Amino acid sequence: MPRIRRPRPRAASVSAPFSSEPRVSVLEQGGMRWIQLESPGPAEIAWLETEFSFHELDIEDVRSRRQRPKVDDYPDYVFVVLHFPWYDKSSGRLFSAEVNAFIGKDFLITIPNVPLKPVRNVFRRLEANPEECAEWFAKGSGFLFYEVLDALYGYCFPILDQIGRKLEEIEDHMFERDPDESIVRQISNAKQEIISYRKITKPQRPVLRQLERAGERFLASEDLDIYYDDLIDSAERIWDLLENYKEVVEALEGTNETAISHRQNRILQVLTVLTVVFLPITFVTNLFGMNVPVPFANTEVAFIAILVALMVTVVSLLGLARWLRWL
Repeated sequence: MPRIRRPRPRAASVSAPFSSEPRVSVLEQGGMRWIQLESPGPAEIAWLETEFSFHELDIEDVRSRRQRPKVDDYPDYVFVVLHFPWYDKSSGRLFSAEVNAFIGKDFLITIPNVPLKPVRNVFRRLEANPEECAEWFAKGSGFLFYEVLDALYGYCFPILDQIGRKLEEIEDHMFERDPDESIVRQISNAKQEIISYRKITKPQRPVLRQLERAGERFLASEDLDIYYDDLIDSAERIWDLLENYKEVVEALEGTNETAISHRQNRILQVLTVLTVVFLPITFVTNLFGMNVPVPFANTEVAFIAILVALMVTVVSLLGLARWLRWL
């Protein structure tokens, strides 16, 4: 059976990072602790191994940072791996952030592999409000972890709104101007973000229900089902929006391809009409360019008559094409 070795006693309310190495932040209230290890390196993982006796496979999962969403339920704690979208402003791209968590009766350890603003905000909020911190901690680690996940799922919706605005801009651009290379690039970028978001969201939808069952042991007073049902609803709303965006971007892609195809057909139509219009000129010039005697070739009247006839033919064909709306 896995054992949990309690960390050495800390300050009563809040302790800043213990030292520059390892970087560990702790909130403690009424015997309950929230330990935050952000972007852990070797020093932080070594500290985790020293202070707690978690299963070696869980430590390896924290070290690897490439795990599928899952819930491992042990007698004394629950190990959770979840993924959330993370928007990198420097590159303007959407990535997957992994959040590992250990949930015990009197502790919560959160280990995001990248700096996640929602987790930081919740931690700082409780750090600045001792009364709220005491209220949340009194409800148990399961409720505390729910609040962390609720903040993370709340962070997902602004990213979805940003994708929705991109799709609206693409749609407006598409119908206000002729399709060009920039629209194709915008559609490709939006489609890539939607695909990445779906890859992040889809695997962990069933994990939330597993977490709901596993976390019941660590609830102090209230029914945890109500809270985690709210998280499941948020995950389902996110998935529904992604399905909607997927259909929209596919429709925009199809519309853009149709518009480009229509434009190419229009260009080919104009070129074909011009080829037909100038065909008589080509025929006559080739005829008189042959090395054979041609009647009236050396008379000035014949030359002028041929030019006039060709001009009349060209104008007539252009008028016919215009009347038939080929031009």
